[in-house]
Amino acid sequence: MRPHDMGVLFDECAARGTATTAHLDRPFDIAPDGGAEYGAAALAGLVRDAAGWLSAAGAGRGDRVAILKDNHWDYDLLACAAARVGAVPAQLSAQLSPDSLAILLERLKPAVLMTTSGQLERCRAVGIDLTAFAGATVTTDVTAPGAVHLDQLRGGRVPAPQRRGEDEPLVIDHTSGTTGVPKLVVHSTRTIIGELARFEARRMPKIGVRGDDVVATASSYAHGRTFCWTAVVMSMAPREVVILTGQDPNRADPVLRAHPPTIMEGLPASYVRFRPLTERLDNPFRRVRLYISTYDAVHPPMIRAYLNASRQRNPLWMDGWGQTETGPLTFRFHTRRSLARRPAGHDVGRPIPVKTRLRLVDPDTFRPVRPGQPGLVLARTAARCLDYLGESRRWSDKQVGQWWITGDLGVRRWDGSVRLLDREVDRTPEGSCLEVEDVLEDRLPEALECVLLAEPGKPPLPVIITADGTLSTAAWRRACRRLPRMQEPVSLRWDDVPRTGTAKVRRMDLREQLTGSTATCGTGRWT
Repeated sequence: MRPHDMGVLFDECAARGTATTAHLDRPFDIAPDGGAEYGAAALAGLVRDAAGWLSAAGAGRGDRVAILKDNHWDYDLLACAAARVGAVPAQLSAQLSPDSLAILLERLKPAVLMTTSGQLERCRAVGIDLTAFAGATVTTDVTAPGAVHLDQLRGGRVPAPQRRGEDEPLVIDHTSGTTGVPKLVVHSTRTIIGELARFEARRMPKIGVRGDDVVATASSYAHGRTFCWTAVVMSMAPREVVILTGQDPNRADPVLRAHPPTIMEGLPASYVRFRPLTERLDNPFRRVRLYISTYDAVHPPMIRAYLNASRQRNPLWMDGWGQTETGPLTFRFHTRRSLARRPAGHDVGRPIPVKTRLRLVDPDTFRPVRPGQPGLVLARTAARCLDYLGESRRWSDKQVGQWWITGDLGVRRWDGSVRLLDREVDRTPEGSCLEVEDVLEDRLPEALECVLLAEPGKPPLPVIITADGTLSTAAWRRACRRLPRMQEPVSLRWDDVPRTGTAKVRRMDLREQLTGSTATCGTGRWT
């Protein structure tokens, strides 16, 4: 089955007898008494019930439904339910600041806001009433002022599925927001399902999902990747699906041990936090044949640790680079052997054959640059989003004809592959922050993450994130040998660092936190 209509995806899976079993690390927030194991029929029933709740709350064809809750796969079940009633789901990360949520909800003007009392209280504490932005507000946990509790909507009539055109808005997701208020990205069935999910839902050798696979994911379910992933994984019907909602390795370990994955996908931050599990005697990644990473750079030491944890003969690491607006643009495959001989540098590989094209240009003149010269990366893909909701001018400003300005700087190699240097806004006048971060992580085994912050008129500021927030002077002196000049490092703990919903470092906020300034070396023109 190829994914098509997300509103009836689970119904179609149940009708064709899909035998996939989903294992959750905790019950769904929208079904707290439903247990932690679901088959396709049970998932279809839950989506139908949720469609009834949304309809009873006032959502119908053409309306928007905002979803803002704790991280779980039921973000995507609610999105499918909204699509079923003809509405457009907008998935908002619970990690967004109250100010950002207010701006995004003002742009959305949802008929229904599905949220939690905790989110309402968090925002009310700083003077923001989220219920004022929606026609109706529904809480999934407990009752709250100005909201209807989900239990009051259960048991109602389930409306018939509503169909929509291929080019009508299907889902609204937001960018990570590393440089400010996230953009609301509007995708259609054609862009996110027709161009992205259908391409991925092919039984490709080595990287395709097989019927005997156990597919695990540790992601941010408020983002567009998991909406697409849901379409793919249910259509491909692996034996089991494992859903991880947090990044505590001790909580993830029992679930992964009970259902050892053969395919593992996760946020870069999830891989960072789960890394201690790779060193256990009977580690839960022993059966993994394919690792998948998206959203952000993963440095070589991390990839190496996971590939070595697998007991398969030739495990692969697939590193995807792309954006919420475009989906994946390139894939890069890593093996144990390739990592052993590959120099530092975030090589993201070649454009996806037939699907995407890349062009590197001078950021001032937009003239093409030669291989080996740094340039602004432009992309061309049929999966490009329809618009930024409420910021159409900003969306238009990131286009040059049919080309999309990614805002990344890179270098094209003679073989056609692209090595990323930095985001344009985060660039440093000399060298590449990404490359230096690669080297530092290789030389500092105690580091969970290394971040290099460029500052105008100064050497870059290195931030070293460790388990206890400390770094010895001797370790730093060894690590920075023969690297470009840097300031003295700042060492922090993981939780000291401002992060997005996908656990990316909010570099601008971190720069302001440490230096008191948000000034960058880049223009920020294409953020």
